[in-house]
Amino acid sequence: MHLPSSFFLALKYLKPKRTFLSAVTVISVLGVTLGVAVLIIVQSVMNGFNDMWREKILAFNAHILVEAYEPIPDAEDLFETIAANPDVVGVSPFVRGLVFVQAGDRVATPLVFGVDPDRERQVSQVPKHIVRGSFSLEDDETVLGADLARELGVRVGDTLLVHAPHHFTQPDEFALPEELTVSGIYELGMFEIDIGYLLTSLFTARELTGLDAGMHGIQVMTRDPLQVRGPALALREALGQRFLVRTWEDLNRQLFAALRVEKNLMFMLMLCITLVAAFSITNTLINVVVQKTKEIGLLKSVGFTSGSVMRIFVWQGLLQGLLGTVLGTGLALWFLAYRNDILGFLNRRMGVELLPKELYHLSEIPASTSRQDLLLIIGCVLVICTLAGLIPAFRAARLEPSRALRYE
Repeated sequence: MHLPSSFFLALKYLKPKRTFLSAVTVISVLGVTLGVAVLIIVQSVMNGFNDMWREKILAFNAHILVEAYEPIPDAEDLFETIAANPDVVGVSPFVRGLVFVQAGDRVATPLVFGVDPDRERQVSQVPKHIVRGSFSLEDDETVLGADLARELGVRVGDTLLVHAPHHFTQPDEFALPEELTVSGIYELGMFEIDIGYLLTSLFTARELTGLDAGMHGIQVMTRDPLQVRGPALALREALGQRFLVRTWEDLNRQLFAALRVEKNLMFMLMLCITLVAAFSITNTLINVVVQKTKEIGLLKSVGFTSGSVMRIFVWQGLLQGLLGTVLGTGLALWFLAYRNDILGFLNRRMGVELLPKELYHLSEIPASTSRQDLLLIIGCVLVICTLAGLIPAFRAARLEPSRALRYE
């Protein structure tokens, strides 16, 4: 492949006579390097948070919820209809309602979540995240989140008094609270889940919510949570209009929409760093045009067209952008690989925890680098750096050979 002469002249102009690279060129490349590195790091961390929240949400919630406007009666044929879908791998009923929980002089208001212990293992990761005790819901046992246990000050084996809100609407009747024994404590790492739920058996949950029989809904687990819309549509057609079928994406639409908007906004803000570096490239090339006025005049006098002269400086902008992009990508990937080691080092050096676990509920910085984001960032930066060479290129192309040579 034969490269144009403008490319080799661009390489020559990048290197002054007495040094390997000019100081202004180094500064321009460093600006691009930092811009690319920050862009990749921010986008990767935002992807990591998105994946982390999705993982934590799916650890507790099923992929699909089947509910109705009134309690659903116990019906094995309904379970069989749902399980007949080839994409469904687990089905479990649930009863849900608000309760008042008392432990000594401490009170909390979580949601009671009544489940079938055997079926629950098919649709939830809670049994695998028990940190103390065991996942047992026999008789009057309960399993609760670590943050709720911490708020109530209870441990495995302690007794909770659980008040049913519907008893408060019956002033003529006196009802004693349910006494539940803590059999296990789970921790998923998501504050809303670890503090907001009290898991019990279906029978106990019915007693606490005033439900005589049946269930409030059915949890459905599919083979692939990222391809859940197809099975959900099939279940809507199979079950009819009586049932409301919603996916985990529908239930958490606002959270992921906010993360998506935040990611796009951060991308636009961080891209401004690259724009600043592009102005530096423009300034560098303008200086080169001034310094090389005589040489530009000689080139045009021996037959170089204005287009050929323009391409010299466009190539220079592209080469500086390419070098900065390669260095920035390498710097970002190195930082992401050792991000948690760097965080630990800063914590030790500064004597303060920069990412408190009790506040952010994170033991490390999440990150996930996607090829699509890398290609988008590299493409945008190269386009910006190439365009940064247009102003100097136009100036160089407009020089008349006679006026250019007059400077000598």
